[in-house]
Amino acid sequence: MKAKKGQVKVITGNAAAAYAAMLCRPDVVTSYPITPMSEVAEQLSSFHADGLMDAEMVEVEGENSAMNVVAAASITGARTFTATSSWGLAFMYDAVQQAAGFRAPVVMAIANRETPGILAVSGGQQDIISTRDTGWIQIIVEDCQEIFDVIVMAFRLAEDSDVQLPVMVNYDGFYLSYLSQAVEISTREDVDKFLEPLKQQPQRLKLIPGQPLGAGTHGIELGFVELRYKHCKALERAASKLDDIDKEYGEFFGRSYGGQIEEYLTEDAEIIIVASGGAAGTARTAIDSKREAGVKVGLVKLRLFRPFPRQRLIKALKGKKAIGVIDRSINFGWNCGPMYSEIRALAPEIGVVPMLSYIDGLANLDITRAHIERVIDDTSAAANGKQYQEVTWIPLEWQEEQ
Repeated sequence: MKAKKGQVKVITGNAAAAYAAMLCRPDVVTSYPITPMSEVAEQLSSFHADGLMDAEMVEVEGENSAMNVVAAASITGARTFTATSSWGLAFMYDAVQQAAGFRAPVVMAIANRETPGILAVSGGQQDIISTRDTGWIQIIVEDCQEIFDVIVMAFRLAEDSDVQLPVMVNYDGFYLSYLSQAVEISTREDVDKFLEPLKQQPQRLKLIPGQPLGAGTHGIELGFVELRYKHCKALERAASKLDDIDKEYGEFFGRSYGGQIEEYLTEDAEIIIVASGGAAGTARTAIDSKREAGVKVGLVKLRLFRPFPRQRLIKALKGKKAIGVIDRSINFGWNCGPMYSEIRALAPEIGVVPMLSYIDGLANLDITRAHIERVIDDTSAAANGKQYQEVTWIPLEWQEEQ
């Protein structure tokens, strides 16, 4: 069975997130506006006012309250959605960890932006990195259509009886949040069909007043360890579940993204460039150009960041001569990109080969085709035995050379 052709609209990434959330029939929605995500909250409020979304819209005084509301509603059995960015994510940090500890299947859209410390109202992925160890599932998307599709998939993943964990859907703030692209808006009936299998699964535990069940109680000694262990196991299961859900989504709606990672021209590639988010599109263009010049280069787009797609990456990277990783964030204390450092940790499995870290695209700076072509040149040279610089801050070092 195939889904019906949906209506195609030219909308922003923020609007795509709102449309997807609305079609998934959330019971409780709350979000405190923050640049560059505010349009998500505005659009959802409009859907509610127009009678298109039958949900309880909770007005809150800040992001911390927003996360506490959806986490609490979720553990009573409600389907919940929220959205935020950067400083808002930092403000709700304790509640973010609490939602994960509750095993509350909240879905949250994040328009990625630089984090507090330096006041930069501009795009970057540092807010992803600042929450990577909170116990949430983290998915990174590339364009407006993928925002829509992955939010629908996120509800299916979060609420799966084998997972029961919250999901962050990350997209480039400013670039994608405000970018308008053609997006196919699936019908409500088809979204219902895609989410229908959740109703056939064992009903999740719910907090019901008067019943002998608690949430957020003290974990003591081995009880604490057991809960942490089960949480980690659920995260591990989520990785393969995403592959399955993405495949099923593609079979039904005609759009899929590779699951944990997406590979482009990797089969015969000698070197690999790893990127995420909107930079992956630019990377494909650069790779096509280098392929025409005879360079055997491929792309791995990192989609799932938590849990880290270890096995899929080992399979994609093993046997390659060199790997270049582009990060839009900083791994403080290591002076390299965080995605680079995690891929480097796979060296025992993929082999000891040159790995190069490139930091680019911070604070709304462009990751250009010229930048990526040079990344390919450097990585190719390293693969051929030439000396290389392990970590390059592209906006600083290459600008100085020009």
